[in-house]
Amino acid sequence: MAPNCRIFPLFPSLLLFFFTFKKALAGDPDIISDFTVPQNDTVDGSFFTYTGLRGILAQNPESFKATKVTLVELPAINGQSISYAVFQYPAGSVNPPHTHPRAAELLFLLSGCLQVGFVDTKRTLYKQTLQAGDVFIFPKGLIHYQYNPKPVPAVAIAAFGSANAGTVSVPISVFGTGIDEVILAKAFKIDNDIVKKIKAGLNMS
Repeated sequence: MAPNCRIFPLFPSLLLFFFTFKKALAGDPDIISDFTVPQNDTVDGSFFTYTGLRGILAQNPESFKATKVTLVELPAINGQSISYAVFQYPAGSVNPPHTHPRAAELLFLLSGCLQVGFVDTKRTLYKQTLQAGDVFIFPKGLIHYQYNPKPVPAVAIAAFGSANAGTVSVPISVFGTGIDEVILAKAFKIDNDIVKKIKAGLNMS
């Protein structure tokens, strides 16, 4: 009796379905209601309102400042696959290399000038100098940065494709999380003393 081979053509289809399904689950989960309400919360217009950005553009921080609007600050965002941030860059400041593991970032420069860039998985650097009114996309999960090279402040707003995009700072994640100094020295081919100086210079806030 000839072997039954009919099940083998289904195998690639099942694999395709499995990986497509897994990929579909990689973003924020879909909700089955109009919005998500925490238990014992009263829902009116104030539930969908966040006032924490009032007056922020009048501030002049001394170092780079990110003011976020995520599901932590505005619970109504939960399940909506979006969040927001206002970035303020004093002259010469930098938003150090970092990633957002759960979302792409769409940056809109309101004022000033920024040098921005990201590195893809082939280690190719894509960089651009932005002027007020420009928009730049940082793809999901890729290392990116922003730098203000001018003697005047810059302000940008960013939208993220997740209610909780997450931020992984490269300098702090590498040098500020307890990885043994010997390992870091060997990995970067530098002396232990240099590792200690880098750790001491990090702003952990």
